[in-house]
Amino acid sequence: MAFIPGPNYREMLHPETLPESVRRQAAAAGANELDPANLFNIAWRGPDSAVRSIALPRELTGVEANILVLVGRWFPSGSHKVGPAYCTLVEGELAGEIQPGLSRIIGPSTGNFGIGTAYVSKLKGYPATVIMPEGMSAERYARIRRYGGELDLTPGSESDVILVLERTEAYKKDPRNKILAQFELLPNYRFHRYVTGRSAIEAAAAHGNGRIAAFVAAPGSAGTLAAGDEIKARFPDAAVCALEPKECSTLFNCGRGTHRIEGIGDKMVTLIHNVLTTDYVGLIHDDDCVMGLELLERRRPLLERMLGVPAGAWSGLAGLFGVSGICNLLGAVRMARFLKLGAGDNVVTIATDGFDRYPSVLANLAERVGPVTEALLEEWFETIFRQWSAEEILDVRPREQKQRLFGYKEDVWTPFGYSRPYLERMQSQSFWDGEAEKIHEIDAAVARARG
Repeated sequence: MAFIPGPNYREMLHPETLPESVRRQAAAAGANELDPANLFNIAWRGPDSAVRSIALPRELTGVEANILVLVGRWFPSGSHKVGPAYCTLVEGELAGEIQPGLSRIIGPSTGNFGIGTAYVSKLKGYPATVIMPEGMSAERYARIRRYGGELDLTPGSESDVILVLERTEAYKKDPRNKILAQFELLPNYRFHRYVTGRSAIEAAAAHGNGRIAAFVAAPGSAGTLAAGDEIKARFPDAAVCALEPKECSTLFNCGRGTHRIEGIGDKMVTLIHNVLTTDYVGLIHDDDCVMGLELLERRRPLLERMLGVPAGAWSGLAGLFGVSGICNLLGAVRMARFLKLGAGDNVVTIATDGFDRYPSVLANLAERVGPVTEALLEEWFETIFRQWSAEEILDVRPREQKQRLFGYKEDVWTPFGYSRPYLERMQSQSFWDGEAEKIHEIDAAVARARG
């Protein structure tokens, strides 16, 4: 089986630098989802080379600051998680650990990374197995199967991802199995620090004062939070806020519990989470996100009428958000209020995927709440988009909070074979900067492999 080429990090950030022939192939491939040339479409940018992002209407957010959202649904496979999956697989190929015709790809996930694993494996010609909890949305499973991935389901839901990690250990016994370990391996960090972080900086340059005052994202693997490292390198005063479900407030106060925000809140500090650059942890009620999605996706005409917006003015928001995207939206709004940001300030967040993965989640909401009146929907809006509590935002900059988070990380990862000296190295920013610097040599290796 031949090596299937794809982009390097720089080309994912700037696909316009690809050779003209490759760009033509990638553009033509968009109509055929399973054309391997779609690997060259892994980028935050659209055909016009602009970063795909939106500034949310102030009538919706209720704050003066600009709430800017990078939109992930336009990535191949429908989520930006395909980027880390691709990078992890390619770095494994470059190291000789993943070989065409010999290796099976294993993707531990709660959904979007697993979809990305199945998708990239399909395009590059590898069989794939995705390990994930049995309580995720039906659309996730269907998409993985559509890409030819096999499913190995573990008990529980989002908050039981530790069982996914334990199941993954069994796959390591067969040397043909190669784990795309998103919670542990640094390609996930590299993709988001370099590609997502720099894309966020570029998107913000066109708004307000051109700077980023805060970056807000909910960690699943915590890969997306790595964008905060790049943002802080450019804007040292920028605040980075990690969000988690109020029902599973592990980073906030050691809380445990189940919740409905798929893709985040995994009862751990992941190995690749650089807690040094996380300034705040914010709590979001899980059903606020589900009901918020109902409002924004299916009740937009009501919102437009209620807020005095011309009918159809928000039609461009259709399909752009999933449940975790609404979580990030709400967290960004609440951080803008918490930090008392003004009209020139920019808060950047992420919509990881789109609505296509969540019709079954809203069907479940309908079963749980029954008939919904307009008065109830208006009450939902006031509760979800206008109410907030500063007590649900925790400052984790003090040393004792950093040590607490490092302690969590050690508790989770030493049983999986990571040494204390390695974990202690992660307590220095030089560790993370060194990992980012590897991008240059990796990019050169990808270019050589392509020939």
